[in-house]
Amino acid sequence: MAVIILDRTKPFPPMDSIDESGLVAVGGSLTLKRLVEAYSKGIFPWYSEGEPVLWWSPDPRVVLFPEELHVSKSMKRELNRKKFSVTVDKEFEKVMLYCRETRADKEGSWITNDMIEAYKEFHYAGYAHSVEVWDGGKLVGGFYGVSMGKIFFGESMFYLKKNASKFGFIKFVLNLKKLGFRLIDCQVDTDHLKSFGAREISRDYFLNEIKDEIENTAKIFTVFPDFF
Repeated sequence: MAVIILDRTKPFPPMDSIDESGLVAVGGSLTLKRLVEAYSKGIFPWYSEGEPVLWWSPDPRVVLFPEELHVSKSMKRELNRKKFSVTVDKEFEKVMLYCRETRADKEGSWITNDMIEAYKEFHYAGYAHSVEVWDGGKLVGGFYGVSMGKIFFGESMFYLKKNASKFGFIKFVLNLKKLGFRLIDCQVDTDHLKSFGAREISRDYFLNEIKDEIENTAKIFTVFPDFF
């Protein structure tokens, strides 16, 4: 398959033309308009510093249905102890920076400076959100992602204390379930995500799920209540 090269105005190709590699297109820029178009079609950017923007829609797709969330016995004890506190959208940029720093220590990070600036704008527009986990007044874990309709697209997480990000993720998913969220996009497979109950579905199934939800949502972005 010939790879589509984007410019500022060229749309993404039809999803039925994308092969098993999941690479949708190359190039373009991380404008707010492009990011809204991408996520509404199940596409996300993932690339390294110095590369053009690479746009992906993997097949199969790894998702977590909120009603299928698995909480281990050890994490149930952590939740009952109320070891941490959790907030939403209090420190968006700081969460992104921690995600970049902690991942770079292990295997490198795709969270470039351009990515941070673009997702800050995405956040200010009401689409991108952060979840922060606190131990007292110290930020010790968290994650960020994108919400459209009743779909949450997870991006990256970090922790500075054991189980901090797990604690925040479980609390967040439980609240998404109460809000009637349809699914959480985990993008690609990891043992960590599988431990929560995430599983693979076909790209076609995934795209149908988000298409139905986003097309039938009058207000495409989500304002999360202060539910922690």
